Amino acid sequence: MSNKRMKAVSKRITTWSLVFFITFTAFAKEVKKDPQGKHEANPVNTQEEINEFIQHHVKDSHDFHLFSYFSGGEEHHVGFPLPVILWGENGLTAFMSSGFHHDDTGHTIVEKGGSKFVKLHGKIYELEAGASGVHFDEEHHPTNASTPIDLSITKSVFGILVIGLLMFLWFSKLGRQYKKSAIPNGFGRVLEPLVIYVRDEIAKPNIGPKYRKFTGYLLTIFFFIWLSNLLGLAPLGFNITGQLAVTAALAIFTFVIYMINGNAHFWSHQLWMPGVPVLLRPVLAIIELAGTLIIKPFSLMVRLFANITAGHIVVMSLISIGIVMQKQMTPVGSTALSLLLSLFITLIEVLVAFLQAYIFTMLSALFIGMAVADHDHEHDHDDHGNEIPDAEDVRADFI
Repeated sequence: MSNKRMKAVSKRITTWSLVFFITFTAFAKEVKKDPQGKHEANPVNTQEEINEFIQHHVKDSHDFHLFSYFSGGEEHHVGFPLPVILWGENGLTAFMSSGFHHDDTGHTIVEKGGSKFVKLHGKIYELEAGASGVHFDEEHHPTNASTPIDLSITKSVFGILVIGLLMFLWFSKLGRQYKKSAIPNGFGRVLEPLVIYVRDEIAKPNIGPKYRKFTGYLLTIFFFIWLSNLLGLAPLGFNITGQLAVTAALAIFTFVIYMINGNAHFWSHQLWMPGVPVLLRPVLAIIELAGTLIIKPFSLMVRLFANITAGHIVVMSLISIGIVMQKQMTPVGSTALSLLLSLFITLIEVLVAFLQAYIFTMLSALFIGMAVADHDHEHDHDDHGNEIPDAEDVRADFI
């Protein structure tokens, strides 16, 4: 590359870096108030408001909110509504979330199907007949409203549908390519190594000869969790695997699979452990059943939920440094520190996104392999007469 071209590229990079830095700094300026006390800029500027904003970010929501801005002294929201589907006192009711006008305090009332609904702290409540507003007790809980069955298409559900559609399109295309050629092309070349990795490094070693029966499930949860984690790092507000309901559903799927496919050897060790004194067998049965029925699915659920939620909170907390430390470091200094730290943690979160998908898939394969493993088996031997480790040996080493 010539010196002239290198200087042009360097100048362009410097220009865009300054534009990005100045733009980011603009969001870190202190909030000023006019004589009437109205905010002229983003009101999220105190520690309490930041904490509330972070808690709102990691929760699910009934609308898709991209960002907000102030114009003419008023706050404007940019995004799009999502369908609200409720089963309440008067049966099924459906409307768009825009009916609440971004109100989350319970003041805006939506009247549909003979019922009145309000949204409070992310939850939708149905007012009692004749009520003109929601009333609260001393702990700020509604006293004249009940919670309907919420079947809404929330932001997390919307994200799940998007990821499901992408996976269906990608792997359908990959399957069609394999029918025509042994070597895929295009984006299929990116998917193929990951598919082979899950099959050869996770399914085969942990499940053994019966791995083909469960490889489809393991591939599904691996790519779903990985893509959900990556989508959560995008500036769109998704936190799919940070929702306890999602991780619980994934854990239940694994639980049902290894419970249904457990063989006689597995259940004999669960209920009546061989090779130990008879008096100890009932105690061991309780311990083994507790691990199988509670501890294993609970660990799958909480590990994924806690790691992803913690990552989001850490990134948002580091971004908030640009606001809370303006007086100590000046707006430029606090914004630069916030940008540097949040960028570093975000890069680590990219690794964590893959790591958490790998761990969940690995543990699922391990639990399934323990349930379907045959106890009495002969080891294969190599040319020198040495035993070749099989799936049961791999599981024992992992444990």
